[in-house]
Amino acid sequence: MKEFFFLDACALIAYFKEEPGFEVVKEFLEQADNDEITLSMHILNLLEVYYGFYRDDGKEFAEAVLEDSYSLPIIFIDEFGLSLFREAGRLKASYNISFADSIALSLASVRGGSFITADHHEFEQIEHKEVIKFNWIR
Repeated sequence: MKEFFFLDACALIAYFKEEPGFEVVKEFLEQADNDEITLSMHILNLLEVYYGFYRDDGKEFAEAVLEDSYSLPIIFIDEFGLSLFREAGRLKASYNISFADSIALSLASVRGGSFITADHHEFEQIEHKEVIKFNWIR
């Protein structure tokens, strides 16, 4: 059975900007492309990627990144069912994290996968208190 991995926005941003850790993300993408793993991301976390590039680089660049994102072997999840709703609410209420981070983490928690991120300052507190497995890209 294939393992499930869920991307945080910062991981996809690192990939597109070729920041430290992009090689790790590239390896996950290659594994997903070879059908060795399943790689997913919630559409609200893709929104973080989009608006960051839009703000910093303009609409045309953000649109190109969005198009490139959809060409990658990532399953974008646009559902927001009750179990995801409740888990995201619990995580947001329990930790000092953003709304989008609570969504990303709740996917890994509810669907039983690993979370790919670079945000140690956001998530190290959670790693030792929750059952969620973290894969740090840097």
